[in-house]
Amino acid sequence: MSRRYRAIISYDGTDFSGWQVQAGKRTVQGVLEAAIESVVCERIPVFCSGRTDRGVHARGQVVHFDLTEYRPARKLFLAFNARLPEDIRVERIASTRRDFDARFDATGKEYRYIIWNNPVPTPDTRRTTAHVRQKLNVKEMNAAASQLVGRHDFAAFCANPGYERDGTVRTLFKLRVTKRGNQVVISALGEGFLYKMVRSLVGYLIRVGTGELPAKDAAVILASKTRTARVPSAQPQGLFLWRVFYGKLPVSLP
Repeated sequence: MSRRYRAIISYDGTDFSGWQVQAGKRTVQGVLEAAIESVVCERIPVFCSGRTDRGVHARGQVVHFDLTEYRPARKLFLAFNARLPEDIRVERIASTRRDFDARFDATGKEYRYIIWNNPVPTPDTRRTTAHVRQKLNVKEMNAAASQLVGRHDFAAFCANPGYERDGTVRTLFKLRVTKRGNQVVISALGEGFLYKMVRSLVGYLIRVGTGELPAKDAAVILASKTRTARVPSAQPQGLFLWRVFYGKLPVSLP
């Protein structure tokens, strides 16, 4: 009988063409499946909690896969990491229940978007932070963010609302902006996110932070249910899939 395993994966998405296997392109799924194949000598499909786009990173991507025979998780952990390139790592791995599903069992996800807010970018963070030269008003950004928390139709913050099979209504439990020195972090926690929803929320909040848009417009844009130029998609390199939750979430709606 096959055995199912659950693993937490981290990666620097800069040199990957997103998660999903694509012919002729380097992807997270493709590299991970190749490493597993080199250990178990058969091609094993790997399923994730949610696909990440080109250039997007992960600290806590969750995956599951099945092996045809039992292998100690510790040995798999060491063997996989020995064969993976430096920009992807298995952080943890364990055998799990046979019906565990990394995607459909998830109850929530947290994304973090990291901004270097200074006129001059730093070479050491250029791959994993977005650079914004103009000084950001974090107070105004949080004022706008507070209007977006809750259960809403987020069509105005989705890159392709007409193609969302499950509709565009989602619950956003947290959207918060914090600043420490020159680093500004936008944290978003929700039950699930639409295509490019987080990058759209961030792109809008950056425009509020630079003074291009007033914070009071957040509720109006949300109610419009229409994507416009007021909501750009932020660049991908600042975005991390930070954590995936299973079971009860650590927050409640206000």
